[in-house]
Amino acid sequence: MDIRYRHEWKHEISYLDLLCIRQRLRLVAESDPHAADGKYLIRSLYFDNLEDKALREKVDGVNMREKFRIRFYNGDTSLIKLEKKSKRNGLGTKYSAPLSADEAQRIVDGEINWMMDSDRPLVQELYCKMKYQGMAPKTIVDYTREPFIYRPGNVRVTFDYNIRTGLSCTDFLNPDCVTIPAGDAGIILEVKWDDYLPDIIRDAVQTPGRRVTAFSKYAQCRIYG
Repeated sequence: MDIRYRHEWKHEISYLDLLCIRQRLRLVAESDPHAADGKYLIRSLYFDNLEDKALREKVDGVNMREKFRIRFYNGDTSLIKLEKKSKRNGLGTKYSAPLSADEAQRIVDGEINWMMDSDRPLVQELYCKMKYQGMAPKTIVDYTREPFIYRPGNVRVTFDYNIRTGLSCTDFLNPDCVTIPAGDAGIILEVKWDDYLPDIIRDAVQTPGRRVTAFSKYAQCRIYG
């Protein structure tokens, strides 16, 4: 299998930064065609094991790490994805597999025996880790995303904000599951690209005085437990 790792920058920025960078991006990049009015809402359910391995590895800056999540967009549960994100030497890659709403709910409820017979390897992998490593749903993460794309270099630039946590609620298909602001989480600028980052995008996302950060929405949303 040819694994394509992508470069990734993250910056915590101010609202004024967002206004300035958004204006520059609109001149050189295009809004993601899947976004409604330039943005969409994301709900994710993150998994971890009994020792909080994914959380601890993120906090400790472990060089090679992975995390599992289930997510859907704009409240549309007809398209749910199981995803595994892997990091190696600062580069990232992502694997995904579709889930039905019924399958996602069964995973949340701990009904996992069907997963070992799935024709999707990623579903089988999650089953093994839930069965033998104690991996389980940990927290819901909600946020708003504004995405831009620039095709040369396969660049994707996003603004993520209004980050909220589901506290102890992991029933992420339940629209009545209450979420609250995740501490003092602000606005996160993410820039992802393949082999090269075009200068026109590098210039557009310049944030003087801002440093690349290792911000994790999952870690931020675990501050309450």
